[in-house]
This record gives sequence, structure tokens and C-alpha cells, in this order.
Amino acid sequence: MDTQTQKVMFSSKSNEWETPQDLFDKLNKEYNFTLDPCATDANTTCSKHYTVEDNGLSKSWANERVFINPPYSEIGSWVKKASEEYLHNGAVIVMLIPARTDTKYWHDYIMKYASTIYFIKGRLKFKNKVIADYTGKADVSPAPFPSVIVIFDMGLGLTWSGGPSVKSMARE
Repeated sequence: MDTQTQKVMFSSKSNEWETPQDLFDKLNKEYNFTLDPCATDANTTCSKHYTVEDNGLSKSWANERVFINPPYSEIGSWVKKASEEYLHNGAVIVMLIPARTDTKYWHDYIMKYASTIYFIKGRLKFKNKVIADYTGKADVSPAPFPSVIVIFDMGLGLTWSGGPSVKSMARE
């Protein structure tokens, strides 16, 4: 990855990192998602979705099966919202986020309330039209960080004192 692309990926020039389709399809096959609360009309993964203008953080996700690839500039807010909707509104939530185990949100919400964490082997490749427009290069770039799938699902057996189950997952 060249320096110009790295600058965009590590900056706030764009939050629009599209979920790799094969990964979404694999997860959707198991969870049958009904809501994508942080999407654009162009990159949504579900027929029911909220855009930045709709502000998915302000909406109820009650009883939904939610897929979230959040704006990385606001991950903590989305993780907090996911844990609240899971605990209080019966939502099943699957999040694709960077593996930032040193953050406050990781310990305050993921380690306390998540059912399962899958560390993804290797680096995912994300699409980003904004980067393509900015750099003039292909719009697929490997993430400069490891990724995880975090699942909040009562059906998986929450262990309040023991924390989440931790597993590994292949990219494909």
C-alpha cells in the first residue's frame, strides 16, 4: 500500500469502507440480517438501512438482526449502542470492526457483553470509492489493521462472568 493510500485510510477523509461481499454473504447465511444501521444507499447490505442522515445511533434496533460495519471514526459509539440494543431490546448484532483490544470500548462493552469474538486470519480488503476518487487508484485496499467479528446474541449463551467466547475465522 502506497503512502498516499495509507494517509487516507488512517485519516477521516472517508468512513465508507464497504464490507467485503464474500464475508457478508457468509455471515448473512447464518444470521439473516434485517438491518444495516450505518450504510449509504449505495453500499447497504440490507433492504432496511439507515444512512448518516437517518442517524442509526438514534433509532431503535429492537428485535432486529443487525449487521454493522461502523464508521471507524465513531466505533466506540456504535459498540456502545450495539451492547444496549442487545441487552435491552432483543437485537442480535454482528459487528465488523478493527481488533483494537486496547480501547476503552473494547473492555467496557465487548469483553463484558459480547457472546463471541472471531479474530479474522489475515487482512481484509475493503472497497472505498472515496479513496479511488482521491488517489486515482483501484478502490480495493487491504486494511492496515487486523479485523474481528463481534457477535452479541443471547442465543449463543452469554456468560456474564466469563466473557465472550473467542475464536478464529478464515477470510473466505
